[in-house]
Amino acid sequence: MKFEITTLDPGSAARAGRIETGHGAVETPVFLPVATRGSIRCLVSEELEELGYRMLLANAYHLALRPGTEVVAAAGGLHRFMNWPRPILTDSGGFQIFSLAEARVEEAGVVFRSVYDGRRHRLSPEEAVRIQEELGADIIMTLDQPVSHPADRETAAEAVRRTTRWAKRCQAGRQRPEASALFGIVQGSVYPELRAESAAALVELDFPGYALGGFCLGEPLELMNEVVAAVTGRLPAEKPRYLMGIGTPREIISAVAAGVDIFDCAMPTHIARNGAALTAAGRLTIRNGRYRNDHGPLDPACGCRVCRRYSRAYLRHLFNTRELTAFNLLTYHNLHFMKGLMDGLRAAIEAGRLESFRKSFVDGAAAGL
Repeated sequence: MKFEITTLDPGSAARAGRIETGHGAVETPVFLPVATRGSIRCLVSEELEELGYRMLLANAYHLALRPGTEVVAAAGGLHRFMNWPRPILTDSGGFQIFSLAEARVEEAGVVFRSVYDGRRHRLSPEEAVRIQEELGADIIMTLDQPVSHPADRETAAEAVRRTTRWAKRCQAGRQRPEASALFGIVQGSVYPELRAESAAALVELDFPGYALGGFCLGEPLELMNEVVAAVTGRLPAEKPRYLMGIGTPREIISAVAAGVDIFDCAMPTHIARNGAALTAAGRLTIRNGRYRNDHGPLDPACGCRVCRRYSRAYLRHLFNTRELTAFNLLTYHNLHFMKGLMDGLRAAIEAGRLESFRKSFVDGAAAGL
């Protein structure tokens, strides 16, 4: 992986850049749709390409349980298995595992039960890397230990130090270092001094990129923004920065201004399946009775094929009659909206007007997003 910064915003820490991988280049800042099990729910890979996405995220934890890394490897890797020729980033699954009620943390790794059949598994840092290498992802993650908010300082500090020890083991356990870039994950809850400690320890290990994990676990948005801005400045400017699992427009805009390059979140696809659309005027719930006879487009400011071809009344009809087509159409629209947001942010950085873009967005859609 290679990373190049192409433009710096004069009024913030934001930057536009370019990541090059073995499966193509990605312009940053970039939002990654979440293909947890090797699929964006309700869309096919060709539709993601049509939307202009260059990279997506898949979850190693879920794919290791089903269908199993041996199945994916036999298909030639995850790119071929899911018919996605462009870059893939995989999450080790640490966040998903630690969110399980019965997960038990040990120095050797974490013990947990499968969400599918209840069988007990153990995931070590070495195993987490092996799984991701077998999947064939372009960017992979170390195994880390996030803690939920609120967490006392002692608990957060212990998780930071274990995350660092596991990061070293992930590096040492690599079998195909030339095939993918391994990112270290900064932890530390909402304690700036622990985040600084975590960042310093990982920077010393010289990863090709760094992720900020353990956010959106109950802390207020304002506090998260403060901590993200503080820790981002402690990471090498010449390497990509990835804010894990964060993806509402307001969160993204704040983090981009702080110097973050990569984002992922299931929010746009999740809310689509519940009948909510992201629009220039805020969030719209298409099930609402006010749209029964509304034959205008879902979002008049949007040029996607859903807004060009289908009315609010029709989309409401699909949802209220439980037609599966509804999920596809709103998912497509919401991912088009997110792609447009990222394109707008990048253009604003290149034009030196990020703050103007932020204010314009806040005056428009951000009140509901």
